[in-house]
Amino acid sequence: MKELLLKLLTHPQPLRATLAKKIIEWFSPPLYLDKLNAGTVERPQYGYCIFEATKLARLLNYKKISVIEFGCAGGRGLLAAEMHIDEITKIFDVSIELYGFDTGTGLPAPRDHRDLPYYYQPGSFKMDHNTLQPKLKIAKLVFGDVKETCRTFFETHDAAPVGCIFHDLDFYSSTRDALTLFDAGSDHFLPRAFVYFDDITGDEMSLFNEFTGERLAIAEFNERHKTQKIARNYYLTYKYPGAAWPNAVFIYHNLLHPKYNDFVAEDMRKTIEDWVRVT
Repeated sequence: MKELLLKLLTHPQPLRATLAKKIIEWFSPPLYLDKLNAGTVERPQYGYCIFEATKLARLLNYKKISVIEFGCAGGRGLLAAEMHIDEITKIFDVSIELYGFDTGTGLPAPRDHRDLPYYYQPGSFKMDHNTLQPKLKIAKLVFGDVKETCRTFFETHDAAPVGCIFHDLDFYSSTRDALTLFDAGSDHFLPRAFVYFDDITGDEMSLFNEFTGERLAIAEFNERHKTQKIARNYYLTYKYPGAAWPNAVFIYHNLLHPKYNDFVAEDMRKTIEDWVRVT
């Protein structure tokens, strides 16, 4: 009934989506999946990406995956990710590791115009490690220059295959370096990983575009890689009409991954419903 109500009310006008969310909150218990599907959870982009990555891992018989956040600052993203992971691992029999990459000292100096020096200042978003660390339950912090930490990450941490990445490094240069993580090989990733880029839409002051920042880093990655692509998730703007964050969710496709062509769609809805019902 709730799914039908959402379907009737959420397309195509944003006002209908808001009304649907309110009706669900009024007439049903605030279950995590209800709130996630309605987009009313904290940082819905984190919940959506982690949920879908974990679902894919379960369908492909992975027992464990990693979630990564690039650019942690005060740690609110990591804490939100921990909350979502706690809920999602109650649904799927998949363990989740969480890693946060950061310099610990805030933004470095912009290298050139591609790092948007008119919008970002060196030293912004500095992490208070002593305050954040006691709040973290499962997240592991990875400090250093992202170009170096991406090169040594899997060797140093023996991390599970990555299914989900959140990019919030702001700069073109830092995002470009963070994307080198995908060069580590198929064993270290799901065949399709959910990737969120925080600085895609912006506002009248930031004026993000294809020639600077994260958008440029994505475009160059796709130009350099013939069998690895970072593509838009077009479905989300229909699922969450009126929300801005769906425009920033992308999918990393490793076209030659050994499991890329494994069929996952047959009776998927029923399978997931069974998993949820059992838990």
